[in-house]
Amino acid sequence: MTKFRGCIDIHSGQVKQIVGGTLTQDDTLSSIESTQTLENFVSTKPSSYYAQLYSMNNLQGCHVIKLGSNPENDKAAELACKTWPKGLQVGGGINLENAQEWLDKGASHIIITSWLFSKNEETGKMELDFEKLAKISDKVGKGHLIVDLSCRTVINETGEVDWFVAMNKWQTITGNKLSKEFLLKVSSYCDELLIHAADVEGLCKGIDEKLVLSLSNWCPPNFEGKIVYAGGAKSLEDLQLVRDLSNGKVDLTFGSALDIFGGKLVKFDDLIRWNQKNS
Repeated sequence: MTKFRGCIDIHSGQVKQIVGGTLTQDDTLSSIESTQTLENFVSTKPSSYYAQLYSMNNLQGCHVIKLGSNPENDKAAELACKTWPKGLQVGGGINLENAQEWLDKGASHIIITSWLFSKNEETGKMELDFEKLAKISDKVGKGHLIVDLSCRTVINETGEVDWFVAMNKWQTITGNKLSKEFLLKVSSYCDELLIHAADVEGLCKGIDEKLVLSLSNWCPPNFEGKIVYAGGAKSLEDLQLVRDLSNGKVDLTFGSALDIFGGKLVKFDDLIRWNQKNS
């Protein structure tokens, strides 16, 4: 059954909500230099505030995403994990060498993305390296691994929309197109799939309905409730919409529209009540 999932997005050591397609700058730069990154919200509260809020409401499956290489991002993520040990998933800059470290720091799962990709010398494109995926799945265990297949839209030769996995803070479109076969293959190595629709992320203009419907059709057997969609959610009714489109197979993350992130469209308490009603 479709449920609300929480998020803690960290950029330059602060909890923020960012328009996904604009995240182009290295967050070690000053705010003046990083003018191309559009920020919907910058919290005055530490990551521990949100971790505690999620913990108090037993909001399982929330993710902490470190956006960029600023060392302060690691500190903020560590603080969140310390606040709710084994209650949060952590992603951003994670690889084979540091994955176990984050589990030891208190993450319930690690979320892996850009490190998984290698350049295909024949096509010149970055593609998911299944040897890397197998290695990290073996190291941390399938039950502790989430693969981030966040994507951007590409118009194909027939004029229809395809979704290709995007890496490097959603700026590099890879050679991997989302499909039933691709999701099935990836899912054999992990516990969940996280999919941000980067083109609508942070805009509060509605979810990508076609993508959610496609995710329902592509959902691997026995993987129901383990695909998490994020991007564009703007109302409580979007939970019902995602449930209807996906037959309850896909969960939904809210960000910029949510009152705890400065939004005025969705109340956190209403989302908690939805989860309780649909548990």
